[in-house]
Amino acid sequence: MIEGKSAAPDGVAQWQSRRFLLLYALAVAGGATAYVPFLTILLPVRVEAMAGDASITWLAYAAFAGAIAASLANIGFGWLSDITRNRRVWIFVGLVLSSALLVGLAKADSLPMLIGLLVLWQLSLNMMLSPLAAWAGDVVPDHQKGMLGGLLAFAPAAGAMSGTLVTIPGLAEPDTRMALVAGLVVMCVLPVILFGRPQKFPELMEPRSKPATRLDGPRQIVARMWLARLLVQIAEAALFAYLYLWLRSISPEIGDNQAAQMFGGVLIVAVPVTLFVGRWADRNDRPIVPLCAAAGASAAALLVMAMAPGLSTALIGYAVFGLSAGVFLALHSAQTLRVLPRPQSRGRDLGLFNLTNTMPSLIMPGLTLAMVPVFGFDGLFVVLAVLAAIACILLVTGKRPK
Repeated sequence: MIEGKSAAPDGVAQWQSRRFLLLYALAVAGGATAYVPFLTILLPVRVEAMAGDASITWLAYAAFAGAIAASLANIGFGWLSDITRNRRVWIFVGLVLSSALLVGLAKADSLPMLIGLLVLWQLSLNMMLSPLAAWAGDVVPDHQKGMLGGLLAFAPAAGAMSGTLVTIPGLAEPDTRMALVAGLVVMCVLPVILFGRPQKFPELMEPRSKPATRLDGPRQIVARMWLARLLVQIAEAALFAYLYLWLRSISPEIGDNQAAQMFGGVLIVAVPVTLFVGRWADRNDRPIVPLCAAAGASAAALLVMAMAPGLSTALIGYAVFGLSAGVFLALHSAQTLRVLPRPQSRGRDLGLFNLTNTMPSLIMPGLTLAMVPVFGFDGLFVVLAVLAAIACILLVTGKRPK
C-alpha cells in the first residue's frame, strides 16, 4: 500500500502555525466561492436570459472553452510561480484580475463577448488558484497534511453556501450578484496574503531521492495518485450534473430544493468527518489508508444506488457516496503534496494534477450519453462503481515511498 514517512524531524515535531492553516483554508474556500456559484447558477441564468432556447448549446460552448482555459492556465501559472519562487504575488494579481473580470462579466451584452470574458476570467482565476495550491506544499510539513486535507473540506461547502447566499430572493439584482461574489472572494483570500506568515521548512524544498527505475518510487506513486483521482472525479462529476434528474427518475415528486438540500447537507457533514479522518492519518502516519477506504466506500455506495428499490435507499446510497467522495477529494489534495518528487516544479506538477478536475467535464457527458439511453442510470452507476473500485485498487497495491 502507498504510504509516506512523516516529515517531522527526530525528537520534537515542528508544526506549521494554526493561524496560517486557518487563513490558508479560508483562502481556498474563497477560491471555491469564486467559481462554484458562478459556474453552477449565475452563468447558466445569464446565458439562458441571453440565448433562450439555444442556452444549452451556448452553455456547452462556455463549459468547453472554460475547461480548456482553466487547464492550461493552471499549469502555466503554477510553472511561473515555480520559476519566480514567489507564490504570494501571483495569488494577489490573480485575485485582483479575476475579481474585476467577474464584475465585468455582468456587463457582457453578447454571447461571444460573454464567452471571451469567461476565458479571460478562467485564466486570471487560475493565476490565483495554482500558486495558492502549491504554497501549501512549500510550507505545510507532511505530518500535518491530514489536518490540511480536513480543512480543505470547507471549500466545497463554502462554495455551495455562497451560491445559496447570493441567490436569496431580494438580496441582490442578477447583475449585482457578480459583484457580491467578487467581494466574498476578496474577503476570504486577502487575509492570507496580508497576514499569512508561515514558518519555513527547508526539507519541503529538497527533491526526493530519484527512483531506481521508471516504474518504482515517486513516479509510480504520482501516476497512481493521478489516475485514482481522475476516476473518482468522473464519478463525482456525473453525480454533480445528474443528481436531480436521477432522483426525479425514481420519484417525480421530488423538487429541486430537496435535491439542493441533500447536496448541501452532504457537503457540510463531510467537513467534520474529513477533519477527524485527516487527524487520524497524521497521528498514525497512514496518509493513504483513508483514500483507499473512501474510494472503496464510494464504489459500494454507487452499487447501492444502482440497485436501489426506492427513494429512501437511493438517498442513503447517495449520502454515503457524497460523503466518501468528499473525504477522498479533500484528503487527496493534501496528500498529493506529500508525494510530488520535485519541489522546484511543484506548481507545474499540481497544474497537471488539476487536469483530473477539468477532464471529467469533458469525459462525463459522452459516458452518460452512451450509458443512460441504453441501460438507464443503473447501468451508469455500475460503470462509475467500477471506476471507483479501480481507484481503490490502484492505491492499495501501490508501493510505499522511500
